[in-house]
Amino acid sequence: MRNSRFLLRSGLTLAAAAALPTALAGPSAAVSGISVSTTGSTVSVVTSACVQNNGSWGTASLLSSGQANFAQGRQVALSGTTISQSAAWSGVSPGTYTVVVVCSNGVTAGSQSVIVSAATTPTTSSTRAAPPAPPAPPARGVMGGLGGAARDYGPLTLGVGVALVTSGVVGTAWFLRRRSKPYRL
Repeated sequence: MRNSRFLLRSGLTLAAAAALPTALAGPSAAVSGISVSTTGSTVSVVTSACVQNNGSWGTASLLSSGQANFAQGRQVALSGTTISQSAAWSGVSPGTYTVVVVCSNGVTAGSQSVIVSAATTPTTSSTRAAPPAPPAPPARGVMGGLGGAARDYGPLTLGVGVALVTSGVVGTAWFLRRRSKPYRL
């Protein structure tokens, strides 16, 4: 009898612990539904997450590193079909940008950072072609670190992370205390 109660309690605890990250994260935990690519000084984005509403698929915005608001960036209307919608910006100067796609119903389809490198112009010579120039270094240098250095996470994401770590520590302490003194709650 005692073992069955223990198994039932531990099973319910594990189920609650498994559901906790999903419940805390809510709609912000959705996987980014966009794909961003660069070709020279052209940045393009493709998504299939938007539905047409009042004749519009939505808008895509290209934000530079100093811009934090969707309305501050270079906005382009999405075009496409029910399968795929896209937008593109040409003549983008070198640097790091964030592409944000907002569907016509107001839901953010996703955001993704992209680095645009300097475009190289081909040179021709009548006698012999010059050796290719080495690739330009990234504008912000190497983005190394422990994983958080490559992206600036907002306060909501950090708060959810802190809550998950805190609940893990409290749950571990409670479990160990119960094992050492089973008659206590």
